[in-house]
Amino acid sequence: MSEKQLQDMIRRGEGLDLEFKACRDQLPKSVYETVCAFLNRHGGTILLGVQDDGTVQGVDPASVTQVRKDFVTAINNPQKLTPPTYLSIDDAEVDGKNLIRIYVPESSQVHRCNGRIYDRNEDGDLDITDHTVQVAQLYQRKHATYSENRIFPHLGLDDLDRDLIAKCRKIAAIRWEDHPWKDLNDLELLKSAQLYQTSPDNGVSGITLAGILLLGKPLPLLNTLPHHRTDLILRKVNLDRYDDRDFVDVNLVESYERIMAFIHKHLPDPFYLEGTTSISIRDAIFREVASNLLIHREYTNAFPAKLIIEHGQVRTENSSRPHGFGRLDPETFTPFPKNPVIAKFFRQIGRADELGSGMRKMMKYSRAYGGAEPELIEGDVFRIVIKVPEFGEYPAMHPPIKKRSGIGTESEKMSEKMSEKMSEKILLAIRDNRQVTIAEMAEKIGVTTRTIERYLKMLQECGALRRVGSAKGGHWELIPSENSPI
Repeated sequence: MSEKQLQDMIRRGEGLDLEFKACRDQLPKSVYETVCAFLNRHGGTILLGVQDDGTVQGVDPASVTQVRKDFVTAINNPQKLTPPTYLSIDDAEVDGKNLIRIYVPESSQVHRCNGRIYDRNEDGDLDITDHTVQVAQLYQRKHATYSENRIFPHLGLDDLDRDLIAKCRKIAAIRWEDHPWKDLNDLELLKSAQLYQTSPDNGVSGITLAGILLLGKPLPLLNTLPHHRTDLILRKVNLDRYDDRDFVDVNLVESYERIMAFIHKHLPDPFYLEGTTSISIRDAIFREVASNLLIHREYTNAFPAKLIIEHGQVRTENSSRPHGFGRLDPETFTPFPKNPVIAKFFRQIGRADELGSGMRKMMKYSRAYGGAEPELIEGDVFRIVIKVPEFGEYPAMHPPIKKRSGIGTESEKMSEKMSEKMSEKILLAIRDNRQVTIAEMAEKIGVTTRTIERYLKMLQECGALRRVGSAKGGHWELIPSENSPI
């Protein structure tokens, strides 16, 4: 969000979806009540460092890191906020003063702060805990709006893949050493993740739609949701039918892995350096595409989700509950979770980023990968269009080797082009294995060891590569530089 957008927001003043909090060096206690109220109502934005009258006080620069840490710790503490949540937190600046912007999406759950239920109106945060009618209406609205909370009392733990539950617990514990799932049994984990709930209307308990979708065995899943599937299609040569296809009708955790495997099979992964680190921008983009396709879908709609790889682009389609229509503007786009429980589970196991951050990565890397920003079109069917390179046809993601001045002959141009291709193959081999030997590179690329030695010398001279350690026990190190061949 730009400084001008923040200034406009501050001028508008507090309201149903905007709250100011004075915060110089520590968090005000009332911020958690506002988070709870926004979660329970329609979501909103909290600006820390702004007084109630709109005066920009700012957050002490020396305290920003600690304030952010305290906030994240508290909202993940079930004794403070139940159920815990994950929120998007951004540093901002207005008139030279530091602010912290917290975006709070609407939740599919009813949340409590310190054991109390808060709702939001134009005047602020209301404690409705003792107003039974308002609490009942809140529960009814949540369950009517979010189909992922639908309870299936006939489903039990035997209908879920227990090995997959154990795998997810292990992944979460690796990512976060003190993860609460670590010491929970399977049923406790499901309850913690809101995949096993009790209906406030009749007291019936059971696995939710989110639970069977995320972790269900194939037969119980398809018995519960017969139309569930994601259709993966490669259509480049045979435009009337397809060149390759995968019907994915398994649970969402395994669906994600099948989608990424299809992407790896049919899309190139060009060499890319971010700073001094080689990263896969293909995976960074399509990790977000895959999670979006699975998380932000209206599963009660029988419209089949699709991912279609075509020449020069990838298209996705999935049913949605739109909050607007038409093409989304990346500068003003506000993410809205269609299935917050599913989204939260995906974040716990590292299959999705915090709300909004994954979208920003997709925007950033798509320009480097396919030469254009992605198109996101919202409607009853949500569509994404990503421009992609074909194998061997990559955008110029890094400056080329410096060439001789002048136009040169056609043979010189061809020689230079072949030189760049060979250099790229060598760097890709090193990216995959930094201990790779000259003989292994020669065998992999299909040239002599003398050719590899010549190109390695050239790459080291131009500053794209260096050798660390001895010839036998050392390794190669990629170096970003203005002379990089890729």
